[in-house]
Amino acid sequence: MTTEYETLRWPTNLDRVAIELRLLQVRDYARANGLPELAARFENLPTLSAAQLGAAVLGALNSLQKSPDHRQATTQLEMVAMNLKNLK
Repeated sequence: MTTEYETLRWPTNLDRVAIELRLLQVRDYARANGLPELAARFENLPTLSAAQLGAAVLGALNSLQKSPDHRQATTQLEMVAMNLKNLK
């Protein structure tokens, strides 16, 4: 089976719990890869309002846009960004 033309399916129905789980992965990645500013954006996730969480995600994406070597974190953040409308 070839995956040459395969596309990534992006979940568009993540709830807050699923969003926070992905952001925890981003935080752990950032800690492991020497990105303390990125990790700090996702501390105390349950205490953040939807607006604060959205701002943290968009700010993180902006800070990583010039870092193609951190694509793993960027992909997770992009998935979360597509689901920000689901935050309550």
